[in-house]
Amino acid sequence: MSGQVRQTYLLPNILRLLSIPIAFLAYDPSYLPARFQPYIPSSFQTYLNLAFAPSDQIYCYDSITTLDSANSTSHTCLTVHPNGTFGRIFTPSTAAESQSYNYYSGHVIPGLWDAHGHIMGYGEMLDSVQLYDTRSLHDVRKAISEYLTLHPGSGTKDNWIKGIGWDQAHFPNGDMPSASDLPSDLYIMLDRVDVHCTWVSSAVLSLLPSPLPSPPPGGTHPSPGVFCDNAMDLVLSYFPTPSEARQRSRLLATQDSLHTYGLVGVHDAGARPNDISLFASTPLSLRIHAMLECPIRNTFCAHLQERMHTPTLSVTAVKLFADGALGSHGAALQQPYSDAPEERGTMLINATALSSVTRSWARAGWGVNIHAIGDYAALAALDAMHDATAVGSDARFRLEHAQIVAPADQARMAALGVTASIQPTHATSDSAYALDRLGTERLGSSAYRMRSFLHKGIAVALGSDFPVEPPSPLAGMYAAVERRDPKDPGEQFYLQETLSLWEALWGFTRAPAEAAGMENWVGRIEEGWEADWVVIPRKWGYGDGEGEGSNDWLRSREAVKETWVAGKKVYSQKEDA
Repeated sequence: MSGQVRQTYLLPNILRLLSIPIAFLAYDPSYLPARFQPYIPSSFQTYLNLAFAPSDQIYCYDSITTLDSANSTSHTCLTVHPNGTFGRIFTPSTAAESQSYNYYSGHVIPGLWDAHGHIMGYGEMLDSVQLYDTRSLHDVRKAISEYLTLHPGSGTKDNWIKGIGWDQAHFPNGDMPSASDLPSDLYIMLDRVDVHCTWVSSAVLSLLPSPLPSPPPGGTHPSPGVFCDNAMDLVLSYFPTPSEARQRSRLLATQDSLHTYGLVGVHDAGARPNDISLFASTPLSLRIHAMLECPIRNTFCAHLQERMHTPTLSVTAVKLFADGALGSHGAALQQPYSDAPEERGTMLINATALSSVTRSWARAGWGVNIHAIGDYAALAALDAMHDATAVGSDARFRLEHAQIVAPADQARMAALGVTASIQPTHATSDSAYALDRLGTERLGSSAYRMRSFLHKGIAVALGSDFPVEPPSPLAGMYAAVERRDPKDPGEQFYLQETLSLWEALWGFTRAPAEAAGMENWVGRIEEGWEADWVVIPRKWGYGDGEGEGSNDWLRSREAVKETWVAGKKVYSQKEDA
């Protein structure tokens, strides 16, 4: 009797074990010898395909802000297809249906995008001396010393100490520093906060020709050891090239960091062909719209890079540079600087050449995004874009930064359909010296526009310009709606240019998608779109207990609870704690 019992249980177990390889071979008969494959019924294969296929996943939250055509905030559940796109967005119709789903704490908004950042520059910053909080030359030297303690062996000819973040406004009399202010025996290169000037040590200067050549057109050499804009190329030609392994490590560190801020995608505002190759060869969850920057800046190099347009890596636009930055008196102005009457800034390329290269790119089918901070640079860039459209191009155009645009040229932007790519935290950071640089009239009519751009019909895409500013899109929204510095809120800066909370959210979601030609893939929560979302602690547009409409929560590093890309969780505050 005991033997019969064992046989009774043994036979089903044997059949179960056999069913695994049988099912596998039926699912993919190619593993069978050819003469046996016809005997696998097609209906059985279809059944197994359905049985083993991944199923839709449903996630339910306290609220979902979709930013779709209906701009719903009433739904609570979203469906994710196995291919990483959204399915049905809904609210359970009955209590019984509601109880059949798992609910998660938090409120959902679409995945956030930064319309202007520098991916490899951010990775380098994470691996460098950070000088953003330095307020004296002593602070700079102290930061270098602390970096050396953590990175012994740095500062050699083959391994320079790299840094970013200094601002001469914090040094004695606001003067530019010099090589003699740094340790003379170390190879050091420190980028100004806007990355439009670099400051090097005497050891680096010793590598350069003596005497130094005159600065090239579009470059300046304001003090011994400081090189600005096109003059930076002289120093960069001696900088040791990082290994591919180090660059890949920096890229992955950048991705991990950006996801913690709720970023699912970035417009990389200046990616060289080797950077794009690195993006393409590295498994990434971060979506990238790369603006191609030629190895020789402001030239035509379409033969070096194919256009591509996918939800994960898009390369359809080029980055050109018209001028420098306001903080270093490099922004090209139509009238002299108010605090430096002999200066009007620096054009990195003359207007005729800018128009020519813009036409070449537009004819080749590329979008053209031109860095223009000063109003003269904006004028030249818009002239170039107008010329490109006059020859029949339908390319998309963007003015990167668009910080100072004369009223007449604001109207031209709207007429030409040019997108303004704006960084809200630049306005709040620059507020300390903008009045000195520009004067009351120019500042009041031309500078740091946001709301007035929208009212004139100009599309506004928002970003941060990281690593120049921190990459948090929520902090960027705070700066946009409050016109205060999210790091140290103080006086509001030109309150009439604030955006609403909804306009700010659009600027970091739908607007970047449209500016990149990705509006049918990303930027909203809608069936068929890429399943990217961010979980935050409160319903969008509602008070947080500090008074209805309070926006202080946007400044908090705790504001992003989770980040999801293509239906997969890529960051969790709980898991990161």
